[in-house]
Amino acid sequence: MSIDRIVKLMLVFVPVALIAELLHADPIVIFITAALGIIPLADLIGEATEEIAHHTGPKIGGLLNATLGNAAELIITILAIQAGLLDLVKASIVGSIIGNLLLVMGLALLLGGLKHGIQKFDAKTAGLNATLLILAVMALAVPSLFDVAISDNRAAEFGLSEGVAIVMIVLYGLSVYYSFTHAGTEPSGAVTREAAVEEHHSKWSIRTSVIILIVTTLGIVFLSEALVGAVEHVTATLGLSEFFIGIIIIPLVGNIAEHLVAVQVALKNKMELSMAVSVGSSLQVALFVAPVLVFITLIMTGQPLLLVFSSFELIAIVATVLVTAFIALDGESNWLEGAMLLAVYIIIAIAFFYLPSAGGTVPHP
Repeated sequence: MSIDRIVKLMLVFVPVALIAELLHADPIVIFITAALGIIPLADLIGEATEEIAHHTGPKIGGLLNATLGNAAELIITILAIQAGLLDLVKASIVGSIIGNLLLVMGLALLLGGLKHGIQKFDAKTAGLNATLLILAVMALAVPSLFDVAISDNRAAEFGLSEGVAIVMIVLYGLSVYYSFTHAGTEPSGAVTREAAVEEHHSKWSIRTSVIILIVTTLGIVFLSEALVGAVEHVTATLGLSEFFIGIIIIPLVGNIAEHLVAVQVALKNKMELSMAVSVGSSLQVALFVAPVLVFITLIMTGQPLLLVFSSFELIAIVATVLVTAFIALDGESNWLEGAMLLAVYIIIAIAFFYLPSAGGTVPHP
């Protein structure tokens, strides 16, 4: 049975989760079924976007992929903001970046390397993306590092996060524009699955695609609301911290369909596309999703989301980007490098698993 078919069969969890929510079942059951139900819906959003892209052309299609690539996770974080779970939101930002760079790229390099040996990709594009990643991490780290000096001035904290967010959005826009105007590069997060997997033949009309996109988005909204509503009970019952759920679980739920694409194309020895999917998605989260959430929080709560991360999160994200940059710069990969990335991911996951739950002290720089 193919992976795509397994993902489609997981649609059965959508009604199960909705029924569990309506019947006020055990929150752990609601959390698990909602998480499993979001996975196929996120995959359908990707498919619908690909169909629309097929009809509208590569440039508009690439822009659609760049903006809707993390739709499921964005919906989850917006509902988490509404529920006041800001630590969960910031953890999910970090989790998406390290998940794409360590878990996804690690699996792609490991499995692709075991099958094909040394795999090559464009070193110039990899170098540009590595530089963007380092700049993105610096932008995320600056408010955290400077917060110690301005923590008693709320207006300064808000101004710093808002200012950094605006710069990051502009930089993301420039990276997308550069990709559109220079041959051989792809917009950050805009690599389409039709390009990554097989030659694409349209199976839905634009109208059908838009309807599916709307229905699946609404489904994710309902399931995300159920999932977020169960988070506090899950953390209390299972002893997990919001950091572990945000860094490990939510990124897996929101992005697993995209993760599978990166691994599939690596197995087909299309390492260029695999790197573009994993690194592009991380860049999209760091340079677009994170700063956009600053202003979404401002609209929803009257105060912006402060881009202030704990020292644990900063260490995880800095280590991730440095290891990834060193691996990507030479323009070739092997299975051992994939094993290295996976090892770092497992170490980080274990560390956050044992991090104290809500009530524990999580220091900031």
